[in-house]
Amino acid sequence: MSPPSFDLSSKVAIVTGAVGLLGKQHCRALRSAGAHVVVADVSLEGARAFAAELDGEPFSGLEKPRVLAVGVDVTKKPSLEAARESILDAFARIDVLVNNAAINDMFESPQAGAELSKFENYPLELWQRSLDVNVTGVFLASQVLGTPMAKAKRGSIINVASTYGLVGPDQSIYKRPDGTQSFYKSASYPATKGAVLNFTRFLAAYWGHLNVRVNSLCPGGIENHQDAYFLENYAKKTPLGRMGKSDEMGGAIVFMASDASSYMTGSTVVVDGGWTAW
Repeated sequence: MSPPSFDLSSKVAIVTGAVGLLGKQHCRALRSAGAHVVVADVSLEGARAFAAELDGEPFSGLEKPRVLAVGVDVTKKPSLEAARESILDAFARIDVLVNNAAINDMFESPQAGAELSKFENYPLELWQRSLDVNVTGVFLASQVLGTPMAKAKRGSIINVASTYGLVGPDQSIYKRPDGTQSFYKSASYPATKGAVLNFTRFLAAYWGHLNVRVNSLCPGGIENHQDAYFLENYAKKTPLGRMGKSDEMGGAIVFMASDASSYMTGSTVVVDGGWTAW
């Protein structure tokens, strides 16, 4: 019996939110495994710039994969439908969808963040916006871009969730050394990421008979120029003693996209340095 294949040659893989920190690395990982990559982002300009960068990066395989940029707002069905037609016109198939697009709370100033991020003060409009992008966006992208997979009776959908979809946030890691706190992890992020996990199970059960596999990836915290005190606080909570690096999700993405995971659906792959192990 031959070993399972991680090869994605000739496959067409779409990554939403592709211009973000993790999105770029998901694209690189899929391309390195041979997939044609669709860089999909709400910023068409950003998608085009990164697609050009990605296309120019070295590739060691026999046939260089193609890279396509599309602008897409995952909260708007017509935008997704237009992107789908562009992708099918270019490749005539869709094999992999990585639902990576999401928003995380950002505040204009530490003063605003300290007050607005508290549950007691958290604005309804921020809650609704998170639901729109993090939950409805995954639903719509799966519906519009996954349906061609279901019709073809093959494909893999990977929904990017979070460890905060599995456990509640530890607010203490956001405390400065002097005991003050400029930010609280809001209710919207864990609530929406938890919803993504159960939507994954729904869709895996619904499309399983059509050989469309649907799984979730739960990354832990990713290092991205955070303050030193936060990095230290986070490291203490993690058996491996550090935050993740943005390229450390690539192996899981390729595994879930490829035939190496051909008997896996409705599952959650946790890559968090052990955060949820204790």
